[in-house]
Amino acid sequence: MAFSNIENSEKLDIINIAIIENDDFKNNEIWKEAFKTLSDAENEDRLFDTKYTTEEEAKKLLQDGEITGYMLLEGDKPKVTFQSSGINETILKYVTEEITQNAEIVNHLAETEIKKEIMAGNYQVDYEKIYKDLLEITQNQEAKIENRSKSNLSYTMIEFYTLIAMTCLYGGILGMVAINQNLANMSHNGKRVSVAPTTKGKVVLSSILASYVVQLIGLTLLFLYTVFVLKVDYGTNLPFIILLGVVGSLAGLSMGLAIGTLLKTNENVKTGIVISVTMLGCFLSGMMGITMKYIVDTNLPIVNKINPASMITDGFYSLYYYDTWDRFFFNIASLLTFAVIMIALSYTSLRKQKYERL
Repeated sequence: MAFSNIENSEKLDIINIAIIENDDFKNNEIWKEAFKTLSDAENEDRLFDTKYTTEEEAKKLLQDGEITGYMLLEGDKPKVTFQSSGINETILKYVTEEITQNAEIVNHLAETEIKKEIMAGNYQVDYEKIYKDLLEITQNQEAKIENRSKSNLSYTMIEFYTLIAMTCLYGGILGMVAINQNLANMSHNGKRVSVAPTTKGKVVLSSILASYVVQLIGLTLLFLYTVFVLKVDYGTNLPFIILLGVVGSLAGLSMGLAIGTLLKTNENVKTGIVISVTMLGCFLSGMMGITMKYIVDTNLPIVNKINPASMITDGFYSLYYYDTWDRFFFNIASLLTFAVIMIALSYTSLRKQKYERL
């Protein structure tokens, strides 16, 4: 619920800047037209609110905090002055660098065109016309970019994805409780199971399946709540998100099953270990800070290769950011492999357990 309006408060506002209106700036059509376009008051998506001032006035505006920074054009080179560092300052710096590059391109093309005219024997070159034509071409260029991002692109979705991952992994508690109820050294019910005529495998399997059904019911309630109450838009990939949640729940359940069988300690300690492992996995997958997953992937990638929480969130990312299925199904296969390994370890441990007396 806390995420519902978080992005609206972080939308980029119009940046207040100042331009030193000296002779170099007045005589440079590229810089004048660029900032005129970026500061057009009739454009709702304008980037800057620009004041054209003297250098002394710009310094005062900056000291009073009324502008983010100001630019002084010396020849063809811009000099940008800030009082602090931040997003707005970075944007202004980036814009000036882009305009500088465009200006260099126009000047280079103009020189090339002039040389062509002279080599062709035309010594009556209209320098101004060539320059203006190239400037117009540059200004009217449209980037050939295909927008393939999802309609529901939102960084808060990462938080919901890690929430689903944590829900899946907390199924480990159900798996741990289910197996404890069938261990003779953990409960009275386990003692009865050990001496019952029914094979231990059937009893354990039925308990695990029952726990899995309960886990899936909880996952269903989570999806219903986020979709119909919180109005979370999972896009067109909701069936695949549900599939990932179902497989992730199996991985979580199997992890709890392995912890319950491999560790020879009481139920409270096992519960604490399941919770600790789950929270650590969620932390490394980015739940407590979305940059953490990137840090781990960059510096110690093997950790998230075996982290089921990271497998789940990475599967969500692949649905969210990519239009191919390879990475998604790789994560599905990784989760299934993880679950099989955990179940195999649990089965091996259960077969080796023997009791002298109950």
